[in-house]
Amino acid sequence: MAAFRLGKVSSLNMKLNNLKKILAEKESINKKILKNHKKIDKIINKITNTFKDNSKVYTCGNGGSAGDAQHVAAEGVVRLKPDFNRKPLPIISLALDISTLTACANDYGYNFVFSRSLEALANKNDLLICYSTSGNSKNIIEVLKTAKKMKIFSICFLGNNGGVAKKYTDIPLIIENKNVARVQEAHIFLSHYILEEVEKNLLDLKII
Repeated sequence: MAAFRLGKVSSLNMKLNNLKKILAEKESINKKILKNHKKIDKIINKITNTFKDNSKVYTCGNGGSAGDAQHVAAEGVVRLKPDFNRKPLPIISLALDISTLTACANDYGYNFVFSRSLEALANKNDLLICYSTSGNSKNIIEVLKTAKKMKIFSICFLGNNGGVAKKYTDIPLIIENKNVARVQEAHIFLSHYILEEVEKNLLDLKII
């Protein structure tokens, strides 16, 4: 019994040390984010102007990043804060329609699941936001190339060194970390912050 208790205490200490390590890693990431404050402000202004011009924002990503893309779209269409009722914002996730996604993957290949929809739905004054922890997903590269052809401005939330995607996007916002979980946490934090600031801008402009 005593040995079990010692083992339990040892296990708790290991977990506590791991938690401290993760929190320290997040603090390091946050400091790097602050260095990008000018780029973040540029993103806020670009999204604000997109809505000001009655245009739309399209989002996309794979796996957990698809979840981020849908998360942001939901908070745009519905609301970000429960105590702030406003007009809906046209943010549309390209990762939502399972029939279109599977039909495109089956007929044209998975690389084109986002670019095909963007080509069908978007106009040149719209905005594309991509989420990719690696920056190397082929369907993200393809949708960015399509955006360039359509003269659609693009923003990419990326991880690690930005991958190939940073070459094809107008504003790459890179979380320089190889841990996918930490990168995704930073992406959704930044998305919330940016959307909150966009809401403030639109409120000041009496658009929402």
